[in-house]
Amino acid sequence: MDGRRFLPTLAARGSGLCLALGLFAAGVLTSTALAQTRAEASNASPSATGVEAVNDPFQTFNRASYGFSMGVDRWVTGPIARAYMAVVPDPVRDRVSSAVNNLGEPRTLLNDIAQGRPKRAGVTASRFVINSMAGVLGLFDVAAELDLPAHRGDFGQTLGRYGVQPGVFLYIPVVGPMTVREGAGRVVDVVTDPVTLVGGNFRTTFGATRLGVTLVNTRTNLDPAVRALEHATDPYATVRSAYLQRRAALVREATGEVQALPDFDGAPSASLEAPPSAPTPSAPGPE
Repeated sequence: MDGRRFLPTLAARGSGLCLALGLFAAGVLTSTALAQTRAEASNASPSATGVEAVNDPFQTFNRASYGFSMGVDRWVTGPIARAYMAVVPDPVRDRVSSAVNNLGEPRTLLNDIAQGRPKRAGVTASRFVINSMAGVLGLFDVAAELDLPAHRGDFGQTLGRYGVQPGVFLYIPVVGPMTVREGAGRVVDVVTDPVTLVGGNFRTTFGATRLGVTLVNTRTNLDPAVRALEHATDPYATVRSAYLQRRAALVREATGEVQALPDFDGAPSASLEAPPSAPTPSAPGPE
């Protein structure tokens, strides 16, 4: 086979396999654990930090999964990310990150609407239009300079806003940390992503390129945190704690509580960003 055709095909199939495994695992674990989530949530007591007690009954599996994922990172994704950082200058990497974030704005917009937050939805829609046009397809965050700051929105957060409990903590091989709620939310986000519906999934050139660039960009941004784990007493517990606190903060923010989100974007996963569990959220208040 022509090498010029083989490499993109291999990349697309590899990306598709990782995505399919993650979605399959999330779906299976969601269906098996959802029944016990409500009972566990009613019995869990918040800790002093406002984060629910850790719900990690599959810790043996999760630790093994974490070890496997970090092995993949050590020998595959980590070297790719560091090669990317060595070859591509910081200003160019910043432009790539901006473009990747811009393609995520339509998904955030859907969740802003689902959360009943029209003002945030207006900001998100404005950011996408402005950055796609004046920002050269999102390469430059012009909207931020116009006092339209970015914010995160996903379906796991949306579920949390309406009182759905996080459920058990899971570490899916290669995909990374999640809870039952976040796993279900991630599936919905993937299936309903407007950019994917218009531009095509990972089987298309656009979709495979977007997925590959997103994975490399995410791992590159996580590199300082991954290196910091080398000095952690219990790296797995560190990742779990950071993830749960981050997701809890996102859900509290979605319910209208004013707070600064902790800077846990660097909480490492093997590939995709994966954030937390949340306390019992209050009923969504008016925006």
